[in-house]
Amino acid sequence: MPRRRTVRVPASSANLGPGFDAFAAALGLHMELEVEETGTFAVETDLAIATDRRNLCVRGFERLHPPDAFTFRITSEIPLSGGLGTSAAAYVAGLVAADSIFELDADLLAHASDLEGHPDNAAAALRGGFVICADGEAARFEAPAGLEAVLVVPHTAVRTAEARAALPTEVPMDEAVFNVAHGALLTLGLATGTWDLVRRGLHDRLHQPRRAGLFPRSSALLDRARELGALGATISGAGPTVLVWSHYEQTGGLVTALRRETAGWADVRRVAFESAGARVRAL
Repeated sequence: MPRRRTVRVPASSANLGPGFDAFAAALGLHMELEVEETGTFAVETDLAIATDRRNLCVRGFERLHPPDAFTFRITSEIPLSGGLGTSAAAYVAGLVAADSIFELDADLLAHASDLEGHPDNAAAALRGGFVICADGEAARFEAPAGLEAVLVVPHTAVRTAEARAALPTEVPMDEAVFNVAHGALLTLGLATGTWDLVRRGLHDRLHQPRRAGLFPRSSALLDRARELGALGATISGAGPTVLVWSHYEQTGGLVTALRRETAGWADVRRVAFESAGARVRAL
C-alpha cells in the first residue's frame, strides 16, 4: 500500500518585541501538506509558490529522504509574506512528513532551525504555544487564559533580506540591557497572566525602531495600539505584519478600531494563540 501522510502546521510570530531571534508564538492559521508515495515526483498546489525541488516543503522532506517517488499537495491559510512564519511552517511540514513515513526519530528542531537560519519560528511551528529558544533547545509554555491576537497584514510585503539588512552588526549596551529586562518582564507576565507585565514587556529597542522606515504605517500602529484598546503591539518577525495583543474582553472593539485605522492598506484578522504544534496523521 502506498505510504501517505497529512501534516498540519501553525503559523508563528517571532521576536514578540524584545525577544529577537529567541521568542515566538504559534498562531491559529495553518498550512497543510499531504505527501503520498505515487512513484513520481510532483507538487500540487494553488498557491503562488515553487512547484519543483525549490519548494520549501520538498526541501524539508529532502533533508531526511529523497522526494523522487512522492507527490506533495499543499494548501495554506498563512499569508505567503509578511512575517508569519510561512517558510518555517513549510520546512517543518516536509520534515515531519519524512520523519513519520520513514520512522526516523530525527532531531526536527535542529534540522528546521538550520534550514531557517534561526530557531524561533521553527520551534513554535513544531511545538505550538509560546517558545523561548536557547542553546539549541526550545522551552515551551501555554498562553495565559484570556490572551488573544489580532493580526494586521499589510497588502504590500517587505523582503526579509531587506529587513535583516536594516539591523546593526553590534548593539549598544543600553539597548541590550533594555531588551533583556523587557524580555524577562514579558516572560514573567505570560507565565503568570499578569497583564501589566505583558504590556510593559512588549517594548523593544533593537529591531523594530531600525525597521520602522521599511513599513511606517505598521510601525505607527505600535504607538497607537494601547489607545485603540490593546495591551500593546509588536512587529511579527521581519514584518510588516503587526501582532496586536489583546485581552478577550477588548478584542471585539479592538478589531473594529483596527479595521477603521487600516482601511485600504491592510487586512485585519482575529486569531487564537495556537496551543498545538505540527500534527501528522497516516492516511
